[in-house]
Amino acid sequence: MQTRRFGRTNHMSTVAVFGGVALGQIDQPLADKVVQKVIDAGINHIDIAPSYGQAESRLGPWMLRIREDFFLGCKTTQRTKQGAIDEFHQSLGRLQVDAFDLYQLHAVTSMDELDQCTEPGGSLEGVIEMRDQGLTRFIGITGHGMHTPAIFMEALRRFDFDTVLFPIYPALMADDQYRGDALALLDMCEEKDVGVMTIKAICKGPWGEQEKRFHTWYVPFEDQVTIQKNVNFMLSHKLTHYCTAGDYRLLDNVLQACENFEPMAAAQQEKLIEEQAHFELIF
Repeated sequence: MQTRRFGRTNHMSTVAVFGGVALGQIDQPLADKVVQKVIDAGINHIDIAPSYGQAESRLGPWMLRIREDFFLGCKTTQRTKQGAIDEFHQSLGRLQVDAFDLYQLHAVTSMDELDQCTEPGGSLEGVIEMRDQGLTRFIGITGHGMHTPAIFMEALRRFDFDTVLFPIYPALMADDQYRGDALALLDMCEEKDVGVMTIKAICKGPWGEQEKRFHTWYVPFEDQVTIQKNVNFMLSHKLTHYCTAGDYRLLDNVLQACENFEPMAAAQQEKLIEEQAHFELIF
C-alpha cells in the first residue's frame, strides 16, 4: 500500500490509517481477526480513542507484540488539564503501552470548545505536559462539523499542532464555504508541515429514520465502484491520509480501495462532487 510522509512527524504512514473505532463493538476473537487483517494489509498507523467503546481493550493485547510496527495515535475528549492527563494514563493502561506517538484533542467542533482546550488549565496544557514527560511525541487536533476547517485554522494560529483530522467527502465539498475553508486549511497545513488525516470518505448521508445497519454514524456507500471513487477523491487532496470507516464489515472494501488508489484529476473530482451534491449532509 502506498505511503505518504505524515507531516513533520516524518513517519511514512500508509494512506490507510486504521480507524480503531471498528473494534469498539465486537468481541475479542473477532477483534483479533480484524487486527490480523490490518497487519496483513501492511497498515502501519493506528488511530484510536477511549470514547470508542471497547476498542482500546480489544487492541491492548496485541500492542505488546506489534507496538514497534505502528505509529499509534490516541485522543481525549476532556477539556481540562487534569481530565486530559487522567484520560491519557487510562488509555496507556488499556492499550498496554508506555507512550503514544501522537495524542490529539478530540472532537473540537466549536470555537467555544477550542477556547476550553486552549485556555489556562485547559486540556492542551495537560497534553503538553505529557509530551514534555516523553509520553507522546506529537500533539494533534480532530473535529467533525461544518465549521471544523475554520476552527482548525484558528487552532493552528494559537498553537503549533503537529497534525489535524477532519472530514472530506464529495457531498460535503459541494458546500462552497466548507470547501473553501478545507482547501485553505490544507494549504496552511502544507505551509506549516502539519500531518493530515481525513475521515468520512465513503459517507452517503445520515441514517435518519432507517435501520442502522452499520456502526458508522452515517450511511456508507457499499458498492465497490463508488467506494473506490470516493477514496480516490479523498486521497487526491494533498497531504491526506484516510482514517478508515468505523465498522469492521467495511474494512475489506476500504482497504481494497486504498490499495488500488489512483489519483483523480480535477475534472473528475468536480464531476463526482456534482453527482453526489444532492445527498443530505450529516452535519
